[in-house]
Amino acid sequence: MTAATHAAPSDDVQQLQRLVGAVGRLRTQVGQRIVGQEETIDGILTAILAGGHALLIGVPGLAKTLMVQTVAEALNLTFNRVQFTPDLMPSDITGTDIIEEDLTTGRRAFRFVKGPIFANVVLADEINRTPPKTQAALLQAMQEHQVTAAGTTYHLPDPFFVLATQNPIEQEGTYPLPEAQLDRFMLELRVSYPSRSEEEAIVEQTTGTARPSLHPVLDAESVLAMQALVRRIPVSRGLIRAAVNLARMTRPGDSEAPGMVKEFVEWGAGPRASQYLVLGAKARAAISGRPMADLEDVRAVAPAVLRHRLVTNFAAEAADRTSEDLVRELVGGKAWMGS
Repeated sequence: MTAATHAAPSDDVQQLQRLVGAVGRLRTQVGQRIVGQEETIDGILTAILAGGHALLIGVPGLAKTLMVQTVAEALNLTFNRVQFTPDLMPSDITGTDIIEEDLTTGRRAFRFVKGPIFANVVLADEINRTPPKTQAALLQAMQEHQVTAAGTTYHLPDPFFVLATQNPIEQEGTYPLPEAQLDRFMLELRVSYPSRSEEEAIVEQTTGTARPSLHPVLDAESVLAMQALVRRIPVSRGLIRAAVNLARMTRPGDSEAPGMVKEFVEWGAGPRASQYLVLGAKARAAISGRPMADLEDVRAVAPAVLRHRLVTNFAAEAADRTSEDLVRELVGGKAWMGS
């Protein structure tokens, strides 16, 4: 691997130590309400520190919604929840113009009433239960952090994150997320069942009268400063090449794609995947208190970055090969690491 593009200044090292301390306190606060799910919580923190969005996939009852609410509360950020339903309209998310009459002059004028998208953390609950035309209301917000309505553009508050949930087993009355929507999510996080001991702790904690109160650890300004710090974390040219190699190997038309990708993949990951592999590696290094990201960081974030970006074909369905399987096989190899 080649040398780093630049060395971390001593001031950044001190800020990195403060970030590690803040993340530790944040985990402690979240742990008062959420039992287990450390990997998912770390994924959410990775997305937040990298300035990305996350899609949480898991069966009902795994505290996906509570997890997002708890993280937002511990970060002391504004939070809005949108329950996605088949009759939800785009204006229900972005906002709408209303006619308002001035009681003094009698003149009428339009006034824009902001929708729930205007918050630091927006929970898109069961995002696949609304039609694509309503899902599309999130596209501009997720990419550009702004909303355009009636020819006027409104900027969303910084920082801004969309954390969406999805039930993988119930397909009645649902709409698959378009690829353009999926590609805007930095990470797809799989929320698994708790262990026996964790489930016993959950039942004990949630069937009594006590509800732990949280103490905010960070505010919006602190989160923005930490995002800037994550972007300043140096990476080597070799790591950038490896991340790009890995993303390009998912594309069946690329000369470097392995045989299984050419056989089972219809469309591979786009350039956003390369960007998020590097940003995710930087965020993971920062959370661990390391002043430089390495290939193991890329390997760690790669499944969550890539699995929702691969579109498999009929041959994959016939062979019972999922995008998860293909990504795991790609990441487990060494071809993408280069020399």
